[in-house]
Amino acid sequence: MPDEDNLITRITRSVPSLTGTKGKRVGVELGIGDDALVLRPGSEKRWVVTTDAFIEDVHFWAHRHPADSVGYKGLARATSDLAAMGATPQFFLLTLALPKARTGLWLDKLLAGMGRAARELGLKLSGGDTTQAAAVSMSFTVIGEIAPGKAVARSGARPGDILYVSGALGRAQLGLELMRRGLDKDRRFRRLLRAHLYPKVQIKLGAWLAGQGVASAMMDLSDGLSSDLGRLCAASQVGARLWAAQIPCARHPEKVSPQLRGKSTQPLMMALHGGDDYELLFTVPRRMVGKLNAAPGFSDLHAIGQIQRGKTVSLVGKDGTEHALPALGWDSFREK
Repeated sequence: MPDEDNLITRITRSVPSLTGTKGKRVGVELGIGDDALVLRPGSEKRWVVTTDAFIEDVHFWAHRHPADSVGYKGLARATSDLAAMGATPQFFLLTLALPKARTGLWLDKLLAGMGRAARELGLKLSGGDTTQAAAVSMSFTVIGEIAPGKAVARSGARPGDILYVSGALGRAQLGLELMRRGLDKDRRFRRLLRAHLYPKVQIKLGAWLAGQGVASAMMDLSDGLSSDLGRLCAASQVGARLWAAQIPCARHPEKVSPQLRGKSTQPLMMALHGGDDYELLFTVPRRMVGKLNAAPGFSDLHAIGQIQRGKTVSLVGKDGTEHALPALGWDSFREK
């Protein structure tokens, strides 16, 4: 077991880092209730701050998930909250708790994955804490910046706005279901695990939507569409109608279908209730829809519904029937 100073040195050598920088006293512009905190350091920019935990046997299995994916995903999923506000990532703080058995090669691989994520996301490690514990636990505080008045909250959706998502939904859940069935070592399914192990964060799209003033409300899809849409609607005090036929679902390749039986693993169910996609869910006023043609990754954007008056979130089936959509996404406090 290395001492704490040596452990910190290993971390800062493996992950892009900054040392010796000093912050300034700031005010709070947007606080609890959104994906991230917005701070006001001066007149030219706003800091956007978020924090996220990543814990063994809650969010990952240390004995099953590749160590580099644990490091990569831990930082990526925290940074996704900045994308949801339209902010550009800058720095992060890391609190890392490890058992003795995880301080050797496993830690090196974890840091390699974290370093890869930091480079892809443009982040520098700027502080944190380390300690010994019975299980692996990480907490990330990620800081980004945005121009004044540009941060997109969950609370701006209005009746008539069109509801969009980026990318296909349910891909991460598909990877998780394969792992649950012990199929993660099967080479035939390796490609299908990527979205679960190494999620891509929509930084460029979020920044564009915020900078162009196109999105009226936005958040990332971390807990599943059914749960996260309910939170956006609650913050905006509106309802929504989803069209099942328009939801982009991750399809099961033919070789996978026999492995996944049951209603909960149907493509639409995983798209609605599966978590960890880290795509963006956002609303656009009708007058702004035409602007989306210039958005990064425009071909992967999908109109899936409309904001409406009231507080009901409903799903219109492919047969035209409509019913209330329950929030059945990820909730660590829900009885399994």
